[in-house]
Amino acid sequence: MRHLSRYTVTGVPYQTPQPPPLSPALDLARSRARYATDPELVSLPRSKGQGRAFTLLVLALGVVAAVGMVVALARDAGYALRGGGPFPLGELGSVGPASLAEHENRAVVADGLLGVVGALRYERPLREDTFRVLPVLGRFDLWVEVRVPAGKESGRWEPPRSFTGRLERLDKVGPTHRGLRDAIEQATHTRVPSDAWLIVDGDDPPQARWVLVLVMVFLTCAVCNSVAIVRVVRKVGS
Repeated sequence: MRHLSRYTVTGVPYQTPQPPPLSPALDLARSRARYATDPELVSLPRSKGQGRAFTLLVLALGVVAAVGMVVALARDAGYALRGGGPFPLGELGSVGPASLAEHENRAVVADGLLGVVGALRYERPLREDTFRVLPVLGRFDLWVEVRVPAGKESGRWEPPRSFTGRLERLDKVGPTHRGLRDAIEQATHTRVPSDAWLIVDGDDPPQARWVLVLVMVFLTCAVCNSVAIVRVVRKVGS
């Protein structure tokens, strides 16, 4: 019977062989080669500062234009967001300036007779109906815009006597009625009072909610252009 001798074996952990340390001169040479400028990159044409300035100018003008449109549509957006029914304003011939100012830029319902002297007829693009703006009989500081359906424009047409629509100052009308005051003065050869009012018959808040879509579009444009300006101006980190 054979006897095996016993040996005590001590395990030695395996170590990954390490490369020999580089000399300081060789290490410095490799560092310089790593951060050296590529001659092909140097030969590329540099971007001119005029192009960058022009880009910033276009973006800035886009922001200004978008914000300006939002400001111009702010009153229309506020009217579109108003809730509740129209306020009964009563007889237009006797309503006072205080009552008109109290219900500015909101829907009202009122009755009254309109005069034909000084009436103004006009059309709008993409609409077959025509529009007329007429003064309230006996007054020159309160006007009503009414819509005449297509085919009803004739010598027998008579303006309505009951109106439901938006009440606003003639000096603060939105883009839809911009320039209406000057057109009235040119047609009547009479100066319209500075505190004149306009009732847009048939203009209720639900129909004006398309303005909210435009406001959101212009706000998005302003934000996107502002972000683009920040990216162009910001220095790229190393």
